[in-house]
Amino acid sequence: MSAARSTVMTRRQRVIGFALCIVTILLAVLDTNIVSSATVPIVRDLDPVHGVDNIPWLIAAYQLAATAALPLYGKLCDVLGAKKVFIGAVATFLAGSALCGMAGSMDWLIAARALQGIGGGLMSVTMVVLRELKGPGEKDGGRGGGVGGIVAGAGIALGPWLGGALADHTDWRWIFYVNLPFGLVVLAAAVRVLKLPVRTARRTIDFLGAGLAAAFSTTLLLVTEWGGKDHAWSSPLIVGLLVATVAALVLFVHRQATAAEPVLPLGLFRIRELRYGFAIQGLVGAAMMGSVVYVMIYLQVVRGIAASSAGLYLIPMAIGMAAVGLLSERLATAGWSQKTFVVSGTVSASAALALLATLSTDTSLWTVRLALLLMGIGFGQLVGQLVRLVQDTAPADQLGVATTGVRFFQTLGSALGAAFFGTVLSRVYAAHGPGGTTSTIGRLTGHARRQALDAFVTSTNVVFWTATGVMFLATVLATRLPTRREPEPLNPEPVRVRAEADPEAGASASTPSLHR
Repeated sequence: MSAARSTVMTRRQRVIGFALCIVTILLAVLDTNIVSSATVPIVRDLDPVHGVDNIPWLIAAYQLAATAALPLYGKLCDVLGAKKVFIGAVATFLAGSALCGMAGSMDWLIAARALQGIGGGLMSVTMVVLRELKGPGEKDGGRGGGVGGIVAGAGIALGPWLGGALADHTDWRWIFYVNLPFGLVVLAAAVRVLKLPVRTARRTIDFLGAGLAAAFSTTLLLVTEWGGKDHAWSSPLIVGLLVATVAALVLFVHRQATAAEPVLPLGLFRIRELRYGFAIQGLVGAAMMGSVVYVMIYLQVVRGIAASSAGLYLIPMAIGMAAVGLLSERLATAGWSQKTFVVSGTVSASAALALLATLSTDTSLWTVRLALLLMGIGFGQLVGQLVRLVQDTAPADQLGVATTGVRFFQTLGSALGAAFFGTVLSRVYAAHGPGGTTSTIGRLTGHARRQALDAFVTSTNVVFWTATGVMFLATVLATRLPTRREPEPLNPEPVRVRAEADPEAGASASTPSLHR
């Protein structure tokens, strides 16, 4: 068990720290999708001959690196303290951003994008910082969920638009340079203002376990990125990656069961809230991938809407997420428990996906907007509340690994959802289409094109019904969550209080002991 030196922050310092966290999360959210709308000018500038072939790596490098680093970040927060890890992550993110802006080739840019992705794990670290910013006796209310909903909504709406605007009206390098002034302010203010619990006891870090987690997540993401698209599922490369993924997973689980300081302690899964929270977050990640991506594909392929204009249809979803974020604190004050938020969110998202499953070639586009608004309301309740549920339940000395664990399962769920839904779309289209793949629809004319569009709509309907089933399963799991009582007021003295054991889980959870 790690010891922590108690620290005290004034209310003004906590407000400043809270603002720093908002800016940091927004930067991280924006950088997950800001590049996608600027790939054309990047390729035209750096490698007009072969650059198009490297676009998938350019987009995937950030996600691969960010996901691989997550388990280690969580453990570092628990061992070193959240402030040191936060400052290190921001500095890494800024170094990657600067190198991306200075890139002279596609290979340079991809490598710098991976470095930026390692720093991009700061979103999860920031959620740990937000948790530790609470003052003595201060209740969280719905603030954590509110921040998650508002920032995620803003990122979804602004990311593609901002990337395209900077690339069109300035230079694509400003997509990365724009991070520097904001990030440097965050870095300087964090060094001066943040006074978070400081770990004093010596603890080891399971770098082998972190490496196995990185190997597992990287090979899994590569399988979902390449399988069925760039390479057949039965190809030696994909089969080899699948074998490597399974082997890395087996070795990782064995390591976590035997290591003195595991990066993802298996004991966390004995706590009912954490067990269900991780599973629900994974299902939510899969369903979000199946909704946003295929709505955009439907608008572009079936309705003929340009990619830049299709992105504007995400605004209702962003509005829904932001609105729920703003209301969450009042709803929490009115008696909404975390379980209520999660059940309501999964039900709303299920209804939105079911509505999307009824789309046809001539459905009113206002139906699409309504479904995305409802989806935003659903996901807005889930984005922050699942993190808060896990943080409220996790043992105090494992807050970091529990927080990053939620993000880790969401990312893996998104990857698996992308692969599964892509396979469903291809198979259904092959059974109902005029022949060829979905990529040939744009070249078809007359009756063949009409048949192809009808087959494509049928395919997306199956995808959305499948995603609805995924969210329904998440709803069933959400009803299994316990209704948590209001926590006892925090004691300003640094003492540890151990809660009563969960009779179903067979394990005890600790209330936070790192008081300020």
